[in-house]
Amino acid sequence: MSTSASESSRAVVARSADPQPHHPVGPGRSRPASTGESAPRRVTEWDALRGFALCGILLVNIPQITRMAHGSENGASRLISNGLGMLVEQHFYPIFAFLFGLSFSLFLEGAQQRSRRPRLMLARRLLVLGLLGAAHHVLQPGEALLPYAIFGLLVLLPASWLPTRVLVPASVLAAVAGFTVVSGGMFSIPGLFLLGLACARTGIARTIDRRPGQLVAVLAIAVVLSVAAVWAQLVYPPDGPLTTRITAAAGVLGAVAYASAFLLVLRTRFGRPLGALVGPLGRMALTNYLTATLLVVAAAGPLGLRESTDWTTALVLALIVLAVQAAFSHWWLGRFRYGPAEWALRSATWWKPMPLRRRPA
Repeated sequence: MSTSASESSRAVVARSADPQPHHPVGPGRSRPASTGESAPRRVTEWDALRGFALCGILLVNIPQITRMAHGSENGASRLISNGLGMLVEQHFYPIFAFLFGLSFSLFLEGAQQRSRRPRLMLARRLLVLGLLGAAHHVLQPGEALLPYAIFGLLVLLPASWLPTRVLVPASVLAAVAGFTVVSGGMFSIPGLFLLGLACARTGIARTIDRRPGQLVAVLAIAVVLSVAAVWAQLVYPPDGPLTTRITAAAGVLGAVAYASAFLLVLRTRFGRPLGALVGPLGRMALTNYLTATLLVVAAAGPLGLRESTDWTTALVLALIVLAVQAAFSHWWLGRFRYGPAEWALRSATWWKPMPLRRRPA
């Protein structure tokens, strides 16, 4: 995936096996299976943003998988631990959850063209994802796929029938409640899902490359509020009754700032190499999310990371895993249309093997 600096990082057109119309399909409307329709463009900014979020998630997952200790670090490890706690933890899962809701809507659009029962396809997709998450949970108890599948079935699927005029305010209210009433965590997922669904439904997802002014405004507001939230984290007592709410608010505000800043950077001359680096990671996000756990579990013992305070080694391990995955994703997508896990999920969703190998030019 790449973004052209000379064209102000306009979205690149790519082919997709799940055809998606250029404009959202209204709730409840179903289209018969389409034949001979060309696949529309794939807005690759979202692939790059997903890859960027995956990088931050791995930095958080390694300590969780290896059960690393906090509070007794020294030197560089203490600095890394504090930096991750303040700038990374709870900052990247909101991006990932938002993009899951967005992708849900885009998949539904494509399914409405290909099937007379598009929501049945979505339900099957979520069920398969839940099974993958249940298996993944054995190695990583804090994994996201299983709760994503559950909330997808309980929240996203019913919400797909809501009219846009109801969905938009409901998504905002649910997202705010998720970071105030329930203080973030697992129960913030439904609101983020609905925000992503609303973003796709209103057409923002398809036109993000034409909204630099709005991104700048969002970034400016998010930075001001994020600085205030980080300051509150520093001065508020760690055992105070509002600590979890302040931490959750800092996380989601940081996520908004990171995402809007990243999308703006894609429009600069650095956008092309940055997109080429993280775009393949995002297109193979499911494969990379699962294989990262396998790699970390395999390396944790030899590196002595389990229940340790060696945060420097953990950071180096994260960088190595991401470098390997970025190189492999680039190589794989040059030959195949989907990552291995993505292909398996699509095939299970449509109940038939999907074409995998790319045709020669």
